[in-house]
Amino acid sequence: MTERVDPKKLIKGGLHDWEVVIGMEIHAQVTSRSKLFSGASTAFGGEPNDHVSLVDAAMPGMLPVINEECVAQAVRTGLGLKAKINHRSVFDRKNYFYPDLPQGYQISQYKDPIVGEGEVLVDLPDGESITVGIERLHLEQDAGKSLHDQDPTKSFVDLNRSGVALMEIVSRPDLRSSEEAKAYVTKLRTILRYLGTCDGDMEKGSLRADVNVSVRKPGEPFGTRCEIKNVNSIRFIGQAIEVEARRQIAILEDGGRIDQETRLFDPGKGETRSMRSKEEAHDYRYFPDPDLLPLEFDQAYVDALAAGLPELPDAKKARFIKDFGLSAYDAGVLVAERASADYFEAVARGRDGKAAANWVINELFGRLNKEGRSIEDTPVSAEQLGGIVDLIGEGVISGKIAKDLFEIVWSEGGDPREIVEARGMKQVTDTGAIEAAVDAIIAANPDKVEQAKAKPTLLGWFVGQTMKATGGKANPAAVNALLKDKLGIE
Repeated sequence: MTERVDPKKLIKGGLHDWEVVIGMEIHAQVTSRSKLFSGASTAFGGEPNDHVSLVDAAMPGMLPVINEECVAQAVRTGLGLKAKINHRSVFDRKNYFYPDLPQGYQISQYKDPIVGEGEVLVDLPDGESITVGIERLHLEQDAGKSLHDQDPTKSFVDLNRSGVALMEIVSRPDLRSSEEAKAYVTKLRTILRYLGTCDGDMEKGSLRADVNVSVRKPGEPFGTRCEIKNVNSIRFIGQAIEVEARRQIAILEDGGRIDQETRLFDPGKGETRSMRSKEEAHDYRYFPDPDLLPLEFDQAYVDALAAGLPELPDAKKARFIKDFGLSAYDAGVLVAERASADYFEAVARGRDGKAAANWVINELFGRLNKEGRSIEDTPVSAEQLGGIVDLIGEGVISGKIAKDLFEIVWSEGGDPREIVEARGMKQVTDTGAIEAAVDAIIAANPDKVEQAKAKPTLLGWFVGQTMKATGGKANPAAVNALLKDKLGIE
């Protein structure tokens, strides 16, 4: 198969164009109450070393015991990624020495992971879609955390995170721009949240990315990659890729070569810096963990988990397009978060889907974004917003009045229909009253009447004046019809 080369995504160098090649390793913290091999709590924010069992602290004679819920969460994630579920997998010891790794090794999976090849469909901002291959998903323990800012001469270690279950989701090098990489992580996080297998909170470290970046001339073999370690925001992922790609291009165009290494991204300085030379698998001396038997389950176990999966974003998006007549873009916006999709569906049920989507996306989401609030924190319930949509559909209020009504409901709450009744907000549909207002405006502006006859776009000025004269309550359709008739505009 010929590889795709998109000229729009090439980076201009001093000598010629370059293509960036990106692969991602996402570390997603498994949603579970206890750790992968111990009963210690996974709750965030405890006092240092408050959630540590004897297993996590690597006390002599302590043996790991697999947490079945973590296994189930990994299988659910694999199913959500349309991936091959391996009925037999093996836990290995990955040996390295670091102060926050008390065992001197990490229990991970290497040759035999729990999940094999899968794929993620990613929608890009320009309307294009790409499919990103998943190479594998394996379970492993997280390490603890070294604290270097507590004392001028000492470092401290917090083992609360030690032993927490992680899913490492490894993509193929299918990404060709920082925008694709950001969209991929966003989509993957959405899938994990729908499944309930990871909360995706990057600020708390629940989702972290190792980004592998290389550059090449289009059509040439892959270049030497550098790994940017532990990037903890989608915005920083994009910045790190741009910076690292340009660093590599500058070296290559200057006649140098790229050393395979692990680097860190410094968002403050806008640069990546070398952390260590890149280890290979043999450096970790992997071998099967002698304290853990191979993990085995049958297809019936997988089928039972599959039966309990929620409707996932791609399926939900397709249904919204089909059932509610939405555009692909609007449907994509609505399914980006499960709570947003559920909210929209509650508003749209039994109503005009396009009108519901318009109000949810433009008015509600717009206001939530402006105030930095989430859909879970909205002061306007789906029932209240549905009530506003009903009043517009029934012709009780105009779109302009509806925006005023939305503001009242947002600030004060209440039933939209009762508010309209109590505050006299119904739109004027009496053509006699509207006609009187139209006649008065035409009589007062004879010069504008002549201009409008010559330039029909000036009709909008008359509409605006009529709405103003009626306090915004005139039915806009009736106003337009009357004005066209009286001004003789087709």
